[in-house]
Amino acid sequence: MKIAVLMGGTSSERNVSLASGIRVVLALRERGHQVTALDPARGVISASEERELSKTKVGAEAPSLESLSKVAEGAFLPNLTSMKELRSADVAFLALHGGQGEDGTIQALLDMAHVKYTGSGHLSSALAMDKDLSKKLFRVAEVKTADWLMAPATIEQVEGMLGLPVVVKPSKQGSTVGLSVVKKREDLAAAIAEASKYDDEVMIEGFVPGRELTVGVLGDIALPVGEIIPKHEIYDYECKYTPGMAVEEFPAKLSPEATTQVQQQALSAFRALKLSGYARIDFRLTTEGEFYCLEANTLPGMTETSLIPQGAAAMGISFPELCERIVRLALG
Repeated sequence: MKIAVLMGGTSSERNVSLASGIRVVLALRERGHQVTALDPARGVISASEERELSKTKVGAEAPSLESLSKVAEGAFLPNLTSMKELRSADVAFLALHGGQGEDGTIQALLDMAHVKYTGSGHLSSALAMDKDLSKKLFRVAEVKTADWLMAPATIEQVEGMLGLPVVVKPSKQGSTVGLSVVKKREDLAAAIAEASKYDDEVMIEGFVPGRELTVGVLGDIALPVGEIIPKHEIYDYECKYTPGMAVEEFPAKLSPEATTQVQQQALSAFRALKLSGYARIDFRLTTEGEFYCLEANTLPGMTETSLIPQGAAAMGISFPELCERIVRLALG
């Protein structure tokens, strides 16, 4: 097959996307496919650039907003629509994360261009990216999720409804970019200001202490449950993308009953947002044995430290096979 892998883009998760994308490119070539690497912000990625990317790590911090603005000087949409490599592909593998790559924008453009692509459609991508809307749909589907408020909110409102600590984060962002855990009332305003740099909406969510769990969904199958044990208090950007900063256990040490319960919750969340292809659903497990859904990731990371490849591996699915399965799901 002729496959175009879209990677990079202009979001704060650009570095993660490049790391995911180059792994996908190499894996699909290993399966015998004709693969072109494309950056919607820059165009075709050359063979020499591919070699450099294959040696580069994500890094402990997200790229600065200033550096992203320079990347964004490339015309994202005109570049995308003029790429003959994309128009002639049998399918586009979306290895983009965050921003226009994951919020339904690029999916809608590809729909209009009649280009098939991996992952969920434009509506479900937008729903999953918007944490406020997705949490409302989780509750309709009886998937438990923490209480929350949307900024602006006073410290009195936050303490009265949620208590402290709380998690403050951009409502439409990933990889914990712009996220803070607020334990003291005087830190709330600064946390909201930080999150506001990355999105026009900010969520204030009750902090759920407990074990960090994740469930990948591939087609209509829940993959083995994984547990993440980060070096930091939360599974932040550095812990996610720096080898050795988190321990990931697949399968997680759960009872068969608990495993089945959280897998069913993941499938319910997947269906509530009308997702398709594949996704990763994240949870917290409290000491009382309650599962709380944190969010759904429609284009989860595919880096060497990412979780859905580890979940697939625990099921006996190699990374190249996982990438090919995702492509075949896109083709129906």
